[in-house]
Amino acid sequence: MEIQSYFSSLDSLDGELATLNLGPTHPATHGIFQNVLKMNGERVVSAEPTIGYIHRAFEKLAEHRPYNQITPITDRLNYCSSPINNIGWHMTVEKLARIEVPKRAQYMRVILMELARIADHLICNSVIGVDTGALTGFTYMFQERERIYEMYEEICGTRLTTNIGRIGGMERDFTPAFHQKLRDFLKTFPERFEEFNSMLERNRIFMDRTIGAGPISAERALSYGFTGPNLRACGVDYDVRVMEPYSSYEDFDFIIPVGTQGDTYDRFMVRQEEVRQSLRIIRQAYENLPGGPYHADVPAYYLPEKPDVYTKMEALIYHFKIVMGEVPIPKGEVYHAVEGANGELGFYLISDGGRQPYRLHFRRPCFIYYQAYPEMIRGAMLSDAILTMSSLNVIAGELDA
Repeated sequence: MEIQSYFSSLDSLDGELATLNLGPTHPATHGIFQNVLKMNGERVVSAEPTIGYIHRAFEKLAEHRPYNQITPITDRLNYCSSPINNIGWHMTVEKLARIEVPKRAQYMRVILMELARIADHLICNSVIGVDTGALTGFTYMFQERERIYEMYEEICGTRLTTNIGRIGGMERDFTPAFHQKLRDFLKTFPERFEEFNSMLERNRIFMDRTIGAGPISAERALSYGFTGPNLRACGVDYDVRVMEPYSSYEDFDFIIPVGTQGDTYDRFMVRQEEVRQSLRIIRQAYENLPGGPYHADVPAYYLPEKPDVYTKMEALIYHFKIVMGEVPIPKGEVYHAVEGANGELGFYLISDGGRQPYRLHFRRPCFIYYQAYPEMIRGAMLSDAILTMSSLNVIAGELDA
């Protein structure tokens, strides 16, 4: 029976369909996604998502904070790759204030953003493995993600919600311990990653569970506004790092992996290849790391060194003005986007020249593509609905904001 005639035949059976709450208490929904499913046996007839369980009004919070104090809000969006959020926000303010960041700081940012992309993809793909019954890869990859968090800790002292960097560059230069940890990671991680890949990529059970699960066409994905790996899995080679380069991404040689079917297996494979490409970018950036300062010479925006604050009047004045939010930002309206781990992460900022944004909007990729979830699981088995949700990489903090 064709799928269209199948659903037509269900119109007269509405009273016999079962209603099932997929979430918010289901483990795969993280305690905060609710989907009210209409089920005909094990098959999904329709789905109605409910979001907002952890909505925290981040945009309004940000509109009442000085610009430098908004950074900790951004890393509560996609907390699986916080540095990308932090640095994306800093670049938005720099774009409005016309701050030119030194080349060394740009390369340092690239290294951190690509490490964050790897960490994010490891979480997503290892969870897809768990949802097909393969727990081992999940535990192995969390060991590798831990090594990335240790590098974050060397840079900024924190691990998950990083608050990393500053407007104008980086807070401090890479430490000797960071250099050593990064070299060790680049040396040993690729082999361990390929072990994880060999566990799933050609695994018959994994392929049977993921191929054909939750497909979406390139046309429909573009209509919804898909970006990132979910769009590239449909065969569209759009990547912000290439289309609108930032932070010197034009200096690096890498490819954009794409799929063909737009299903769960393609989304898994695209992220796997993106991990390899991120390693390639990190190696190029690290081997060609420029010398010079790691932050711009903008004392009105960049906090001075502590010893200077204690000994120099000018540094003390700047420190006070920045901390108290008394440094005005030029009037203007800008949009800046970065290639987040799960899609185009954009910041639309309007400034009236005051201490705080007049208006601020976060373009969260999760919020965009989760709208397609009911269409993607319509007619699928319940087990495929779980896999499809995991493969979309829906991060609750970013979805609800």
